Amino acid sequence: MYLHLGKNVVVAKKDIVTICDLDNTSQSHITRAYLAAAEKNSQVVNVSDDLPKSFVVCTRDDGAQVLYLSQLASATLLKRAETLSIE
Repeated sequence: MYLHLGKNVVVAKKDIVTICDLDNTSQSHITRAYLAAAEKNSQVVNVSDDLPKSFVVCTRDDGAQVLYLSQLASATLLKRAETLSIE
């Protein structure tokens, strides 16, 4: 199953590590450091036309992580992911 993140970008549900609310989690210095390191290592993909509301961390087949910035709220993405669980 796949989860649509925005701008025609979908990820395999099995590859999702976490879905986070950007406003709440970016208050932590640890999360800010993680986001900065991901940006520095070119691991960030912006799939948002507007200000991003959430980020989704995924693991690729080669083990590398990719961080997607999405304009969709984390609650919306979680609901979509839960709906996909009904298989």
